[in-house]
Amino acid sequence: MIRWWSRRPRARGRAPLAPLAPPVLWAAVALVWEMASPLARRADTPTRVATSAVFCVVGVALVLGAFQRLRRELRQVHAVAEAAQQVLLRPLPHHLDGLSVAGVQLPAVRGAAVGGDLYEAVATPYGVRVIIGDVRGHGLAALGAVAAVLGSFREAAHEEPGLGGLLRRLERALQRYVGERVRDEGALGAAGSPSAEEFVTVLLLDLHPNGDVLVLNCGHPWPYRIGDGAEPLAAGEPLPPLGAFPLPDTLPVRRCARLLPGEALFLHTDGAEEARDAAGRFFPLEAVLADVAGPPRSPADVIHHVRTALLAHTGGRLTDDVAFVVVRDDRVPAAAPCAPVSGHTDRPGPRPARTAPSSR
Repeated sequence: MIRWWSRRPRARGRAPLAPLAPPVLWAAVALVWEMASPLARRADTPTRVATSAVFCVVGVALVLGAFQRLRRELRQVHAVAEAAQQVLLRPLPHHLDGLSVAGVQLPAVRGAAVGGDLYEAVATPYGVRVIIGDVRGHGLAALGAVAAVLGSFREAAHEEPGLGGLLRRLERALQRYVGERVRDEGALGAAGSPSAEEFVTVLLLDLHPNGDVLVLNCGHPWPYRIGDGAEPLAAGEPLPPLGAFPLPDTLPVRRCARLLPGEALFLHTDGAEEARDAAGRFFPLEAVLADVAGPPRSPADVIHHVRTALLAHTGGRLTDDVAFVVVRDDRVPAAAPCAPVSGHTDRPGPRPARTAPSSR
């Protein structure tokens, strides 16, 4: 989690507490006056009242001025942080090729603008593609990894015909970023810095116009399907997190049951299911999602319901970042059984009408 204000460059070499200098200096002047000035030692009340009033008025004016300057600087810092968040973790479009979409991030650190969770949804020639992930880094390294993975996804999602090829592009982008960080850190990084051990959990989804759902999972929690009820969309054993180990030659892209009209997929990071209340009980995510099953609800309504329940469960005190993405199918697909993509391969296949959607 990043606190942008803690890393803000100093403007023109000015100290961060420069606005407080005038009131502090005025307080020093008042102290010297009271201790050394002959007028301050006069016993007549009018003189002492007049000098005290002058020092008080001027001191209050200086403190208020410093307070206003600090408020303006804080607003500017918040504006910079919000602008960075809009670019890095931009708002999801409300509609994509017949799908309704919504997403939100809940930072664990109060006042932080950007955390280690990431998500994106884009419409491509191969269908709507969605990513959600969680960087296991800290500080600026986590933010850089988020930027590297999301930047690669936004480009490669339009170019790679299969999820396998897309995942390999993400892996190369993460490797480049980690390698640059290690080089920048010099001998310390090579000896085992946090950057050298950075990895990301990633869940990739392909949602086709006919309702087919293809999924490739690297150490991330499985999403939930919300329809008549709520159930995990588990499709086999996930791969290790991206960056922890090299990717295997064959990637297990899975084809799951088609998303029916009004059904939705609820994607989340592990901060949701691992959130605890004051008694140490985990957040009952599946039970909360069951409350919104049945008649179709908008993705924004589902997120609002789960967010409200999560904050009530934890008393508003999150110990980890949390991200939610909901995708509801407003099209009319037909059902199909959940099965692995033929051959469990990631070789390229034909465009949208393919049966083996991933690529080396």
